[in-house]
Amino acid sequence: MSIPQSGGGPIERPAQLAEYLADGCKPKQDWRIGTEHEKFGFCRDTQNPIPYDGDRSVKAVLEGLRDRFAWQPVEEAGHIIGLQKDGANVSLEPGGQLELSGAPLETIHQTCDEVNEHLRQVREVADIIGVDFIGLGAAPIWTHEDMPVMPKGRYRLMTDYMDRVGSLGKTMMYRTCTVQVNLDFGSEADMVQKMRVAVALQPVATALFANSPFIDGAPNGHKSWRSRVWRDLDADRTGMIPFIFDDGFGFEQWVDYALDVPMYFVYRDGVYHDALGQSFRDFLKGELPALPGEIPTLSDWADHLTTIFPEARVKKFIEMRGADGGPWRRLCALPAFWVGLMYDQGALDAAWDLCRGFDTETREEMRVQASVRGLDAVVGGYKMIDLAREVLAISEAGLTARAMPGAGGLVPNETHFLNALKDSIETGMVPADELLDKFKGEWAGDLSRIYAEYSY
Repeated sequence: MSIPQSGGGPIERPAQLAEYLADGCKPKQDWRIGTEHEKFGFCRDTQNPIPYDGDRSVKAVLEGLRDRFAWQPVEEAGHIIGLQKDGANVSLEPGGQLELSGAPLETIHQTCDEVNEHLRQVREVADIIGVDFIGLGAAPIWTHEDMPVMPKGRYRLMTDYMDRVGSLGKTMMYRTCTVQVNLDFGSEADMVQKMRVAVALQPVATALFANSPFIDGAPNGHKSWRSRVWRDLDADRTGMIPFIFDDGFGFEQWVDYALDVPMYFVYRDGVYHDALGQSFRDFLKGELPALPGEIPTLSDWADHLTTIFPEARVKKFIEMRGADGGPWRRLCALPAFWVGLMYDQGALDAAWDLCRGFDTETREEMRVQASVRGLDAVVGGYKMIDLAREVLAISEAGLTARAMPGAGGLVPNETHFLNALKDSIETGMVPADELLDKFKGEWAGDLSRIYAEYSY
């Protein structure tokens, strides 16, 4: 999750809220790719999650990255809670999941190099202290009580609120991981088309990247339990946001939606002030109970936008949020998948033609069935594997048209980053299927073997 936002003076006109989003519009030559991924850390000998403090801990990993690789620390109340360097940052999820939020880069080659270098650095530090990391969509064995709690005021407030609005919010916070990509838009119309494609086809990404078939030490009946969790978290801030498909959707309509999402907090001078359930509309009028008489700043608005969790969301860019965390090879496949669909106009148009006929009920049922059955899902006559095959072909065509070379020109484009997804289409198996086969077969029900075989 995001670190506190900064910059921006007081909001003097309501129109500034939409203008803030519109300021994200960029010419195509300036579009960039920001890849984020989360992973669970655990003690190599005990297979227990690493705590925040101690010799083998989240803090030790952050300090190791700081000291060995010149990352700059981010602190809150005297605790190191993140790192920054060259436009990227390393941050902590509530249960100690380590997240890389990559710098905005031009090509998948660059973003994959960044991911590889980050994991190499983490591996070097982790080896010294006896820690491993694993890429999964949900913690397979650890209970909620097993998970550590990170010293971040934002997470304390969110934890207190989650049980009021859903049954699985704390599971999301402490026991799930994702990989996502952040992409730019050129205009309001471009944002609208990209958001519609992103939301309508997010279930395809969920199915292809499904990697969380276990919870509490046993199969949970879903290929992506992480996706299932998001369906019972907080209806005010999650879901398939059907209004984006209405005529007239644009930045102002996103602002109206965001203003109706209850607040979590206001960040002031290193302190998170409890604004749980309060209204940003009241804040604009100086009537926020948490800070009576105060007017919000643009950084408050930016913070509030980070507390909205639909399947895709708008800030000054678009975030694709539907995929489980996964193995090293698939961390580069997710940005390749979406860049191929979004950064070539012919591919974007083809993707929209493919999904523009889905109605609200079809999109929602695809979301549900993708989490349950992955590529085996069938919704309203659509077979997920066939839909995924078509979407992947469009993405590949988009990457081919982009013609972004790598390896000093030896690799002509970015299409090879889709190979892991092509394998899934050819075999009909996503990572969750492989895990379930191992659990039922060679592991003979011993789920503890997942740590040694799938850590990186």
